[in-house]
Amino acid sequence: MTTRFATDEEIANWDSHILAGPDGGNVFASFEYAEQKKSGGYTPLFLFVGNMAVMVHEKNALPLGKLWYLPKGPEVTSTKELFAILKDLKTFAAKHSVFAIRIEPELPRTTQPTLARHGLLPARPIIPNPSTITLDISPSLDDILMSLPQKGRHAIRRAERDGVTVELVQATDKNCLALYKLLAVTAEGQFGIRSYEYYRSFWQRFEKADLGQIFFAYVDGKIVAGAFAMVFGTKSTYLVGASIRKRTVYGASHLLQWHVIQWAKSKGSLLHDFCGSPPSDEINNPDHPHHGIGQFKTAFNKTVTDYVGCYDLVIRPIQYKAWTLAGERIVRRLHYYKHHDSYY
Repeated sequence: MTTRFATDEEIANWDSHILAGPDGGNVFASFEYAEQKKSGGYTPLFLFVGNMAVMVHEKNALPLGKLWYLPKGPEVTSTKELFAILKDLKTFAAKHSVFAIRIEPELPRTTQPTLARHGLLPARPIIPNPSTITLDISPSLDDILMSLPQKGRHAIRRAERDGVTVELVQATDKNCLALYKLLAVTAEGQFGIRSYEYYRSFWQRFEKADLGQIFFAYVDGKIVAGAFAMVFGTKSTYLVGASIRKRTVYGASHLLQWHVIQWAKSKGSLLHDFCGSPPSDEINNPDHPHHGIGQFKTAFNKTVTDYVGCYDLVIRPIQYKAWTLAGERIVRRLHYYKHHDSYY
């Protein structure tokens, strides 16, 4: 197995190569996501390891060298595939002044001991779904609805009875700003968000590529909830969800999500990812910071999927030690001071 840079023709058809991968592709390895992350200082590197397309996001961390990050990648389905990819990728990266490779493969959490035995070190997750909830949407819509937990079905039907309406809207500047304001209200005191400019360019970029859609739920003509979702191949992702603080009608966000699922299915998705929840052993812990998010999503499926999370493959131990002791903290602070945005 050899690692090489993709040709111009392969880059022009990058998404098709990612979709041909062992796991059926991941939107965070797409060409569109790579283009989006340029705004955060990443340099996208389109690689092939053997016959497998591997999306790498490169950060310069001088004087230590370079950090390579594979969002939700490499897109493997077993530890055997993972170690085969990393073995060759490590050799290639060492020739390009890389001190560590950060990975987020969607492998089950039960494989964590195997990763540790192979020298991989746990790191802070970047994509916010080391644990998540998914839903099989390959059956008919009637069967999907009937398979939902009673709480979810009740919330959807009640919102419909109480006059909640849902619309799919274009990612105009006006609609992007409206969704961002909702997100800011939802995030306050709960989690951090990026700048409006980042989200606007993200939503408009993915809409233009026919991969993303904004949704709004209305009560008496006023927006009460919003969402942004993506479809990539046979997988869909509920990336952003937000709602007003004062809930006037129960179930508006559930009905909104039901419309997201219908849209995703119409676009060819077979598996819907709600993109993040507390881990399975914390899903019912009221003290978990994302308890409310988890309770909303378990209205659609009570089963939590736990992935291994984020790991670092160390290539240059001295530089990596300097990075973990102080380097990462310093560059993150400097980046935020300069750009008022997350380093990653």
